[in-house]
Amino acid sequence: MADKERRKYKRKDTLNLLDFVVFDENGRQVDQAMGRTINASESGILLETTIPLETDRIISVTIGLEDELVDLRGQVVYVKEVGDFFQCGINFVEIDEQGLEILRKYLLALKEVFGRNDS
Repeated sequence: MADKERRKYKRKDTLNLLDFVVFDENGRQVDQAMGRTINASESGILLETTIPLETDRIISVTIGLEDELVDLRGQVVYVKEVGDFFQCGINFVEIDEQGLEILRKYLLALKEVFGRNDS
């Protein structure tokens, strides 16, 4: 039986380096690392990193999209080990309007470059 698609927005394949900070349940910083995006949408990213993250943790992310930096906060929804890396599904919980507009322009540019019609 096929899984039902639960995402509001389709994900676009991406490859962007990013910096992230992990917070505990009390809002204290517990880790900081680098990673990269595997895909992105207006509501979240698939993050690949060398460290495992705990589900439900809040992370603060700074991601480079073309010539712009976007700061956002997300919640770790799932973590999957893939070889020497961990792929973490992140849902955005806080992104300012300017950051969201930059993200939308970036996703639109990906669609135009790759001719994908799955927005």
